[in-house]
Amino acid sequence: MSVRADRIALNPIQWANVKADPSDPDSDDLWLFADPAFRADYPGILHAIREAGFAAVMMEVLDTQTLQDYARMVADAGLALAPGYASIALPEDHGVALAAGSAEEVRWFDGVRRKAEESNFFGLDTVFLAPEMSWGDTAVRNNVSVAVGAAFDAGRLDRVIDMIGRSAEVLRTEGVRAGLHNHIGTWIETEHEIESTLAAIPADLLGASFDIGHLAWAGIDPVAMVRRHADRVLDLHLKDLDLSVAERSRLTPTPYREATDAGIFLEPGLGDLDLDAVLAALPEEWAGWTIIEVDRASMDPIASAAVSWEWTAARLR
Repeated sequence: MSVRADRIALNPIQWANVKADPSDPDSDDLWLFADPAFRADYPGILHAIREAGFAAVMMEVLDTQTLQDYARMVADAGLALAPGYASIALPEDHGVALAAGSAEEVRWFDGVRRKAEESNFFGLDTVFLAPEMSWGDTAVRNNVSVAVGAAFDAGRLDRVIDMIGRSAEVLRTEGVRAGLHNHIGTWIETEHEIESTLAAIPADLLGASFDIGHLAWAGIDPVAMVRRHADRVLDLHLKDLDLSVAERSRLTPTPYREATDAGIFLEPGLGDLDLDAVLAALPEEWAGWTIIEVDRASMDPIASAAVSWEWTAARLR
């Protein structure tokens, strides 16, 4: 199967997830989407994405800008927008106890409502929905041992499923359909956790918006997973991996950042995943979004975008 030309986009993450000193692998990891100074660089980045060949970019409105400001910036770059990403945290992971029906409990979902507002403003009717990726002291799946379902607890999984379902309800109320997004480092990263969530929440409320690379990182066959849930797949994050790094991270307890620094993420076509087989597992008339994602570029971000487009362009229809 090929990729629909009007349903392919790039996530600009390779400009945001960087080392403080690219020449020093021990330097701090930066997440520039959260840095107010990134607003000044954002227009140039969007133009670079368009110049690389992509006609659409994943929606990522900065906390420091209005929807109108972001709309002007995207339009100036000549880009369309693809669905964005919403996440929901467990209150107890933040030391919070929420009384049922309280104002505090209602407000806990404000971030999800904001994502619905952004989606509606830009005419998008789906969104990737994942549990929070936490970096706190208790975040064992990020700080200690990735991709193996560390510190699994059936009761907590039930709580996560409840929060995902309630978030999907909030989104549906606003006319946006949620797709479950698996992500290493969250409480939904293993095959059991993914399947349990999809089994517990009706398909008309929660679709599937898989991250192909994160499936493979957890040792899951992404082709089999896409084929199994083909009638439920809304959109995809498509990324390539060095599977030797992924396997080592599962065999020996490895923090998320250590695996990232070891070069697990690669541009499409440069890694070990059979991404063409993943696309072939989708229904013939599938019309969802395919978002190319390189969580940490293996080269300069502009070159990374160009390589990503070269791979993509060969598969357009």
